[in-house]
Amino acid sequence: PTRTAFEGLAGAGVQPQLVERLSLSLDGTRDPLVSALTSGRPTSFSGNQDAARLPSLGALFSRSSFTVLAIGNQPDEDVPALGVLLVSPASEPVAQPVRWVADVLGHQFQHLAGREGGSELERRLRRERSWLQHVLNAATDPILFTDTEGRLLIANTRAELLFSATDDVSEGRRRAVQLNNMFFSAALSRRSLGEGEPGRRELVLVDPTDGSDLPFELLSTVVSDPREGTGVVSILRNISDLRQATQQIDENYARLRIAEADARAERDRLNLIIDSVADPIVVTDEEGAISLMNAPAERLFSARTGSGEEAQRIVRANDAHFSSFVSGLLSTGGDTTRRGEIGLVSPETRQSVPVEAFAAKLLSELGELTAVVTILHDRTEDLERASLYEQLKMASDELEGKVHAATNELARQNELLRRQALELEQASTAKSQFLANVSHELRTPLNAILGYATMTMQGIAGEITPGQRRHLSRIEANGRHLLALINEILDITRIEAGRMPLEIVSFAIPDLLREVLSELEPIIAKSNLTVTTKIGPDLVTLRTDRQKLKQILVNLLSNALKFTPSGTITLRADMARPKVIALAVSDTGIGIAQSDQSVIFDDFRQVDSTPRRAYGGTGLGLSICRRLTMMMRGAIDVQSQLGQGSTFTITLPTVLRK
Repeated sequence: PTRTAFEGLAGAGVQPQLVERLSLSLDGTRDPLVSALTSGRPTSFSGNQDAARLPSLGALFSRSSFTVLAIGNQPDEDVPALGVLLVSPASEPVAQPVRWVADVLGHQFQHLAGREGGSELERRLRRERSWLQHVLNAATDPILFTDTEGRLLIANTRAELLFSATDDVSEGRRRAVQLNNMFFSAALSRRSLGEGEPGRRELVLVDPTDGSDLPFELLSTVVSDPREGTGVVSILRNISDLRQATQQIDENYARLRIAEADARAERDRLNLIIDSVADPIVVTDEEGAISLMNAPAERLFSARTGSGEEAQRIVRANDAHFSSFVSGLLSTGGDTTRRGEIGLVSPETRQSVPVEAFAAKLLSELGELTAVVTILHDRTEDLERASLYEQLKMASDELEGKVHAATNELARQNELLRRQALELEQASTAKSQFLANVSHELRTPLNAILGYATMTMQGIAGEITPGQRRHLSRIEANGRHLLALINEILDITRIEAGRMPLEIVSFAIPDLLREVLSELEPIIAKSNLTVTTKIGPDLVTLRTDRQKLKQILVNLLSNALKFTPSGTITLRADMARPKVIALAVSDTGIGIAQSDQSVIFDDFRQVDSTPRRAYGGTGLGLSICRRLTMMMRGAIDVQSQLGQGSTFTITLPTVLRK
């Protein structure tokens, strides 16, 4: 037989032509003779009964019986299968000694066949193993093949440097190799690998040369072979450069944040300096577009709202004259400054303003143009002084009178400014006093009303009827609603006045969510709603203003309870991205129309603001939530569809720094 067919080799007591004709293909055949030869068990056929099942023999032996004795192993690519086909009269069974002799000789034949091809097979296996070792050694990453017990079977040169040590190496190197083998075995044992499923984890080994840490990414895969069994292929990828790059990115990001803070501080100082100068100052970019100007310049290059078409026309003309002057400097590559006069007109007085302009280029350290600063000096007073000086020779008395009148006017203006400053201070004091009065005159009596109502319902003043208890419950509910409205108005006033400081602490989000649910438990119990919480697996501790975040969540959950007749409400906390946490309140309530979503965070704005609206409130709750979120360097948004519920999401930095 060969690898593709069974063929007759020799026969005794039978015509040679019949032996030569015997050829059975192994590809796709279901001949019982082939099955018998490859089964390894003696198989007998009856010529009369099984002739139709043996088309390979035809009717040559139709009156004989057939016994197939398979000797040796099943066929493979290197050692063919051997067998003995015994043909005898149908009435004569195969004797047991014949079977025993065939079995013994079969093992000997198989051994001889294996020896004949063994040397060539061994040479080919050695070549294949040598090529495999060359391929593994060419890889820059350590590659290992271990059995299921963690014993090393195959390793490339890179892996041997880490996991193998000869007797003549130093004790330190031998100790490092021992540690590496221990770390590697522990890494494989801690992870249950399924067949064909690669596993990834980080593994830190010891450099046998200098003892330093070597961070690797370990990729392990279980492989199976029907002959060799099961093993684990592992590749170690050095991630030292990746860690250094990550550290460098973090350091660069920190430096960038510092540079941004310095730039913001420098810009603030520049704004203060520019605003303190009486002359108009205009800063333009490298294209000549205005990027910054102080208040005196705004009076020349911007018109007040409702000032009329004439003022708009004057502003456009002033801007054209100024742009022409700056373009003259930008068009000259060598000059860094320019001085000249510009004819401007005041949009307020419609009077011409003779201006002397001085422009200078601002260059970077590399000599690149970054901006142009232009100072506009109003020469009106200079010309007036010159005219007055000429007139002084002829009418000094008249000039003295004018100077006296100007002095009186200046004094009057100073007095007016002083009174205005005093009025502003008094207004600020009155506002503070008003807040104090509101707090005392409204909250204190209202708390007293609520307290007495509660005590009366508790029977402290005597038994009450069910009707009285119902009325007192309404008094308490409406009183608490009124107290919440007053608190919202006071909160928005304190936020606007900048009198609500941040109290930053570290806390766990799950604890805060439990407090919020506990505070609203009476309302939840009265509703037909299911309220659930979902906490992300990688949630970290939050460092921010705990009380203000709780106020936001209580407000959002109260709204969800108010606007959800039935269904579910879900509080969700998860990491939106590294260093940013997301808190969401989702409901299945009435939803918000797309056209109303852009205004619900404004002060005193409600979706239904009519006097007959179904839901109460001041329209300040979401406005307060937005302002408090912004104070904590966060953001709030809404996703909603009318009739399908709403989701309000707050994103906050995990660490808030003042």
